[in-house]
Parts: sequence; structure tokens; C-alpha cells
Amino acid sequence: MSFRISGPETVSEKILSAHAGRRAHAGDVVVCDVDLVLGTDASAPMAIDYFEKMGGTRVFDPSRVMFALDHYAPPSSAKTAGFHDRVRAFAREQHIAVHDVGVGISHQIAVEQGRVVAGDLVIGADSHTVTAGALGAFATGVGSSDIAAAMITGKVWLRVPDTIRVELTGKRTDGVTAKDVALALVGQLGAEGANYQTLELHGDALGTFTLEERLVISNLAVEAGAKAAIFPHDDVTERYLAGRTARQPIAMMTDADARYARAIVVDLARAKPVVALPHAPENIVALGDALDTPIQMVLLGTCTGGRVSDFHAALAVLERGGGRIAPGVQLVATPASREVYLRLLEDGTLARLASIGAVITTPGCGACCGTSGAIPGDGVNVLSTANRNFKARMGNATASIYLASPEACAAAAVTGRITDPASIG
Repeated sequence: MSFRISGPETVSEKILSAHAGRRAHAGDVVVCDVDLVLGTDASAPMAIDYFEKMGGTRVFDPSRVMFALDHYAPPSSAKTAGFHDRVRAFAREQHIAVHDVGVGISHQIAVEQGRVVAGDLVIGADSHTVTAGALGAFATGVGSSDIAAAMITGKVWLRVPDTIRVELTGKRTDGVTAKDVALALVGQLGAEGANYQTLELHGDALGTFTLEERLVISNLAVEAGAKAAIFPHDDVTERYLAGRTARQPIAMMTDADARYARAIVVDLARAKPVVALPHAPENIVALGDALDTPIQMVLLGTCTGGRVSDFHAALAVLERGGGRIAPGVQLVATPASREVYLRLLEDGTLARLASIGAVITTPGCGACCGTSGAIPGDGVNVLSTANRNFKARMGNATASIYLASPEACAAAAVTGRITDPASIG
């Protein structure tokens, strides 16, 4: 990124200008060099087909392409096993790193391995690639044909998005989690309120959010249509990346006079625990308004609620509730990655969850998208830490999926109904 940037520009405009080699502002269409291309077993097979149809023979730089077998982990049929074989064979031929079944979710792995730092442009054929924006990168989801073109050329075309400035202010009250803040933000914006726009996070409360919490907020931004969701690179980011990467972040700050599409304020002092009702993530109500809704299945995990801190928080509620699961409730635990799995194994969390009666599944996407793992039965109410609750999202159109924090999900596992976790124990 040798191009020298001058203001006034937002963070998105600065990152995309640097990768395009020219000044670019919201609304401009640019062709950008990419730092990392992510593919999954749900997208890479089609991308490989496009790669061949486009006449591709070698990827532009194998070190900047990464595949993860995360959606069908483990494969649920001979067909999906074939997807894996196709990806593995292409990766061997092209000398691309492929993270096999059980290693975890693509963007989670990229973050853990220090493959993403501030100033990067990251694309992935998974809409939740936006998660990596928590490290100060422009990270976004694209189609399989764009992945194929990027593998050949090292470039991607993008329209530079407008930016929504999001101010996080005030002090969170006890019981308000990052998941509550993220869901409330989606509810405030609506399903299309940030269509093809960047959410740029600011405010005096930023420092109170851990990197894992920031990942949750960036992840859920796409449920409001956001193209990206970017946190600033700061001490929180530095602490997380320590020992994970030798790369030098390029921290970019928005110029004081940069143009925003609009600005919104999220007052954390007024935030409350919430739940998303079926069948849309923006269908938000206060947790108290959904109390006593019967729950037959609880999902802890995936890329929104599958990190170490999430499982620790859930286990604390389960322990306060006597270390038991209510009769008729199935508790499923799916770590977001092998790193998470191993840390939970080492500290005894997985053993305790298993002794309580949880079903521990392979790290990856799991039941979230209905392509692997536990599938709810007919008419079942599910409370999940995941990011989507569309009809049939978990593989059964008759199930009703509710979204909430790990703590609220654990409380429902204890009682068999939506329950305020503060009332447990």
C-alpha cells in the first residue's frame, strides 16, 4: 500500500483508496488489491468451478488464500464429503492452506492466526466475514465468482460504501452483554438499514469491549445489511494480536471533516438484555417481554457465540442453576474453532458441560445453518447464540429460532423456558 492518503476520508475510504492506488470516495467503483481471500466448503467448490471457467491456472499468491471446511463439519452426506475432496485437491494443487474439518470457522481462524490486521482488505464468500472488521480491517462477504476472480488476479471490484458513524457511549449495566448490544443495534437499524454501508464504531465506551466482544458486534452488522463494520485499532487490539502475528497493522482513523451518511448513538446505560423473536434478527424485544416462552433446544456456539468467554459465561449460569439441564431440553455446544475447543478442554469447561448433559459437537458452523450438527425437531423452539433465525435456518422450517446471549441461553437450558439469567441461583 504505497499510495499516500489525504483527507477528508472515512476509514473505509482510506483503506479502499490505499488498496486501489487512487483517491476513492463513497459511491466510486474501485478495483482493489486484496490481502486475504477466504473460502469455505459451502463456497469454494463453486469458486473453483468459476476459476476454471475463467481460465485460471494458478492462484495469484497462495499465501493470501485460505480455505476452511466449516459449514459441513463433519460432512452430512456423500455429496458434501465430495465438496471437501474437491477443495482439498485444489488446495494441494495450488499450495493453498486448507483448514480441515474441526479446525473451525474461516473468519474465526483468520483472526486467531493473526492473518488480519488493521488496514487490511479481506474478502470471503461467507457474509459473516465482516467479523474481521473488529481488528480495524475492511472485511466483507462477496460471491463465489468474485472469489474466483480474486484468486486469479489478486483483486476485487467494490463500490466504496457510505459510512454510518455508530457512537457507543455510557456504561453497560450488569447483565448487558455484547450480544445484547449487537442485537439492539440490528433492531435499531432494521434489516436493510445499513445496506451496502460501513458501520464505523466510535465512542467513549469502546475501550470497555474486549476483542471477542467486538467480533460479536462486527459479525451481526451484516444482519442490518452492512458491507463492513470496523472498530479502531487500539490497545485492546494490540493485546489480542500479541504473539499472534509479526505483521505491522496500519491503523487508520477517520478525518474530522469526513462525510458520514448519518450518525447514531447507542447509549449503553439504557441498554437491556434482549431476545430476537422468530423469524428475523431485527425482531428485537426486551428479554423481559419474552419470559416463560418454552424452549426445547439451546445452541451455544458458532461464530457469534462460540468463543472461550461465551462458554465461560454460559457455564457460570448453568453452575448457578445447579449444574443441570431441564427435562426435555437438548443443549448443544459448538466451539467456533479448535483453538477455542482446546482451551475449553484444558480448563475443564468442556468436561463440565458434557457432565451436565450437553452434546459437544465439532468446531465449526454446526447447527447454525442447518448443514451439519444437531437439527431441531418439528415445532421445536430453539434459543441460540447464533446470528440468524430465519425460517428453516437450522434445517427445519417448522422450528422457531430465538436469538440471545450465552447467559440467557444457559438460563433457558436450566429452566426449559426463556429466563432472566440474573434470576438463576
